[in-house]
Amino acid sequence: MAICEPAGYEEAIKDQKWQKAMNEELSMIKKNKTYEVVDRPKDRKIIGVKWVFRTKLNANGSINKHKARLFVKGYAQVFGVDYLNTFSPIARLDTIRLVLAIAAQNGWKVFQLDVKFAFLNGILHEEIYVEQPEGFMEQGEEEKVYLLKKALYGLKQAPRAWYSKIDEHLSSLGSQKSMSEATLYVKCKGDNLLIVSLYVDDLLITGGNAKLVEEFKREMMKIFEMTDLGLMTYFLGMEIK
Repeated sequence: MAICEPAGYEEAIKDQKWQKAMNEELSMIKKNKTYEVVDRPKDRKIIGVKWVFRTKLNANGSINKHKARLFVKGYAQVFGVDYLNTFSPIARLDTIRLVLAIAAQNGWKVFQLDVKFAFLNGILHEEIYVEQPEGFMEQGEEEKVYLLKKALYGLKQAPRAWYSKIDEHLSSLGSQKSMSEATLYVKCKGDNLLIVSLYVDDLLITGGNAKLVEEFKREMMKIFEMTDLGLMTYFLGMEIK
């Protein structure tokens, strides 16, 4: 069966399920205090935004959910003005294999947490203005723009901002970052060991103490909105048995 996704806002607004997806996205953006509505500056370039629609599938090919993302047109950003450094928190495959090998050798279970709207958590240090999204402009303030306080998808610095946020939080929980792998963290509590591997917005968690693992999950969920996917059985196209 072919999955048909809208090419843009005009097509998506005609379908109730995509309307709901857009409303959920904007609701989360507002809840996260991502922006403030300000007068259009005369001396700064305003970056456009666009809607991107995706149908998320389960491992067996069935439909999981319909997702709408508000993307900034990052290709319009100017280096040195709108952003400086970029970084994407992606664990190397050999690191993931090592984590799984350690878990298998010790008989540990591996769990997966999915951070919802991960990039929206990143705090921006640059002054960035974007257009209001089509169809969702503030009533009576249609001529104004968004001044971003936190990152949106599509910004060149969004992955770096997200990584800085979660790195700070993991460190506050007593986790030590590997010197050779920026996305690998280890937490020791007595004789118990907890290993966390970050792959963009997914966290792989393993350790020998089930209580410590559950405690870590709860501490993470206090700050970030997450989906606990439970015992990991499928990741990066690999079946975990």
